[in-house]
Order: sequence, then structure tokens, then C-alpha cells
Amino acid sequence: MVWLETKKIIIVLAGALLNAIAMNFFLIPANVYASGFTGVAQLLSGLIGSFASTGILLFILNIPVTILAWKKVGKSFTVYSFISVFSMSLFLELIPIIHLSEDILLNAVFGGVIAAVGVGITLKWGASTGGMDIIAMVLSRLKDKPVGTYFFTLNAIIIITAGVLYGWEKALYTLVTLYASTRVIDAIHTRHEKLTAMIITQKQDEMKKAIHDRLVRGITIIPAKGAFTNETKEMLMIVITRYELFDLERIIKEVDPNAFTNVVQTAGVFGFFRKD
Repeated sequence: MVWLETKKIIIVLAGALLNAIAMNFFLIPANVYASGFTGVAQLLSGLIGSFASTGILLFILNIPVTILAWKKVGKSFTVYSFISVFSMSLFLELIPIIHLSEDILLNAVFGGVIAAVGVGITLKWGASTGGMDIIAMVLSRLKDKPVGTYFFTLNAIIIITAGVLYGWEKALYTLVTLYASTRVIDAIHTRHEKLTAMIITQKQDEMKKAIHDRLVRGITIIPAKGAFTNETKEMLMIVITRYELFDLERIIKEVDPNAFTNVVQTAGVFGFFRKD
């Protein structure tokens, strides 16, 4: 367990470092904007000049979000997300801004891809990069609307503001960055808010107890039989949020490494779904 937590911290730090590299080597020098709170911090830093850097503003913006996450999301998730935000803010201050290329398109694409790798591996290991990710999660729980709605709204504001202040060419390159980021994050993790896991196992009692102990989710048990082996098994069907995927994967590996699990996107849920 200690080694697992250590690996998780290392992954979170690596994700924060990749995000900072993407910002200081590609996006900030080219005046191309990132998504979410990082993009907001970039815009504010450009407006107020030398009074506060992007790293400091990013940290300040995430303070109220961290408090919200502590109350609404969960302490473990919040701690790792705070480590991610603090580390990225620190790396943004320590790593110098270097103009590697004069080509804006190259900066937009490489900046978006590198940042997305950082975000993707952080999400895959059960944390977040803070900011809009947490706000969207809380709002989607309260209103049960797709998380993408909130990401789209904030990013639209960033793009329009960038276009008004710095020209529409910059806004269009920001769109390229957002598109590249979204595709890479989709490949590494998932952007779907809810997922359905179907777990076929011969250790259904142990699996059910472990899931209930750590996730507090309802489980539907369906009888199953192997067509080739004729072995009698049971399938546990459970709907989770994307932030619980890491914990579910760990539970399955601990209880029954031989279990067959199929995870699919859940377009909608009708009936009771625990949101707290």
C-alpha cells in the first residue's frame, strides 16, 4: 500500500512537470492558451503584467476550489489534486520560459499534447489537476449534466477573450491546442463522467465486500456461465464516476486478478445514483 501511494505521488508530480513544460516551452511563449484554470491564469497574467505570474495565479485560483473539493468530493482525492496544483505552480515558477520554436502551430500542437499526457496520467491514477476538473465534477453531481458542458463553457470564454485581446489568430490556435489535448486525454484516460463496469469473477462475495467498503456503490449481480469451460460464475455490474475508476481497478487486481472486466461509457442513468 505504501509503495502504491508513493507511485501515485510520483505520477502526480510527473504530470505536473509535463504540464509546466508544455506551458513554459510551448504555450506561453507563443501566446497560445491552455484549457481550464491554467488558461484563465494565462489570461490574467497577461492582463496584469508583472504583478503576478501564471504559476502564482494558478495556485490562487485553485485555493477556493480545493476547499470545495475537500467538502464535496473526498479528502484523499483532494490531497492528491492539491499536490498536483501546488507542484505545477512551483514548476511554472522554477522552469524558465524558453521559446523553442517560432512556428505557432507547432507550439499549439506540442503544448497541447504534452499537457494532455500530464493531465491524462494524473486522472488515470485517481487524482486531478484541480481547477475546472473539480468544479465540473461537483456541478455534474448536483445537476447530473454532462461534465463536458462545463468544460466547453469555460474554454469558450477563454477562446473568445483571447480573440478579443490578442487577435483571432491566437484564438484559433488555442482551439488547435484544446482539440489535441482532448484527443490525447481520451486515449490515456476518459472524458466520460460515468462508466459501467461489468466484472465476471468466481470471487463474487469478496469482490462485493471490497467494492462496498471502498466505493459505496450499488452492485447488480447477474448469473453467468462460461460458454467454453461451462464454469459457473457471476457478473457484478456497477456504475461509477471516472474518478472512481482507479480505485475499482485496484480492488479487482487485489481480490481477483483473473477476473474479466469490461468498462463501457454510460450515456445516462435513470433512477437512484449516489452523488455525494
